[in-house]
Amino acid sequence: MQHSKCLMHSLPGCLVAGLAFLLFAGCKSEQFSGKMASAPPAASAAPVTAPEPAPVAPPVRIKAGLATPHTDSEGNVWLSDQGFADGDVTDRSSDLEIANTKDAALYRSERYSMTSFSYPVPNGKYIVKLHFAETYEGISGPGERVFSFNVEGHAFNDFDIWVKAGGHNRAYIETVSVEVTDGKLDITFTPKVENPQINGIEILPAS
Repeated sequence: MQHSKCLMHSLPGCLVAGLAFLLFAGCKSEQFSGKMASAPPAASAAPVTAPEPAPVAPPVRIKAGLATPHTDSEGNVWLSDQGFADGDVTDRSSDLEIANTKDAALYRSERYSMTSFSYPVPNGKYIVKLHFAETYEGISGPGERVFSFNVEGHAFNDFDIWVKAGGHNRAYIETVSVEVTDGKLDITFTPKVENPQINGIEILPAS
């Protein structure tokens, strides 16, 4: 009987304590969920952009039409065909004789039908040498390949390799002084009769 009285007296206190505990736990739960809801979203990673190639300090020599580097008779290394937009390449016979040069191999491969050439170099003044030879058997005289090109604002209009070189399978070098101000050397090519063609490009520091 005493136990039942004690139980009756303690029951309201237990209920009050239990309710207080539930209310306290609910408040903590709301505070925790509120913190979780208000947490800022994780920042998305910025897209990674590949850096542009750094300008290459000349001298730079590029062998048009060749898939591997070439070393000329003076020990200069020519890089493989690169920097051109559009066009195609061809390679002539390894025993093709080329007049007006000690390095016939430079003129046995070419790029043709290109629209432009661009190569990164530090700003400054340069001597650009463009190497040509008319080795295509379909060209048999002057006026059968005529095109224009522009080297950093220096225009060469109605350029005829046959006329400049003095005939078939003869090397000719066009030299032009330029100043680069935008970190790259640019050349554009425009066809008139047949396609533009080139055998090599040298970018040399102006002395």
